[in-house]
Amino acid sequence: MNRYVKEFLHRGLLFGGFGPIVVGIVLAIIDTVTGNISLHGTQILLSIVSSYLLAFVQAGSTVFEQIEHWSTVKSVFFHFLSLYVVYVGCYLLNSWIPFEKTVVLIFTCIFAVGFFAIWGIVVVSVKIAERKLNKVLHKTF
Repeated sequence: MNRYVKEFLHRGLLFGGFGPIVVGIVLAIIDTVTGNISLHGTQILLSIVSSYLLAFVQAGSTVFEQIEHWSTVKSVFFHFLSLYVVYVGCYLLNSWIPFEKTVVLIFTCIFAVGFFAIWGIVVVSVKIAERKLNKVLHKTF
């Protein structure tokens, strides 16, 4: 098995369990705020499985940034695509958003803006840290 596939699965298995914990916290908050939450067993099961899958893919897909022979554009594309497919699929399956073209388009736009904003912040932060380290190294040598 490819080492990156193993790493994807390893990361997913390590952190996938946080998804159901987040669902539990969100449901507890909704119950506390509204005092009125009613879910069927299948809805709860679907939420737990979906959130596990979301967390699994979220954690596992970080491996794309570490595949050295891939370009940055390719790794970002696969990272974005894997997250988008799982998020939109789970949101639609759980009826967290309605299955309507307009709503899915709005979701897609918000998801893309959020993804690339976060990715941009990370890139800028890494560049700043890189410059600081290079200055320290330059002074040392």
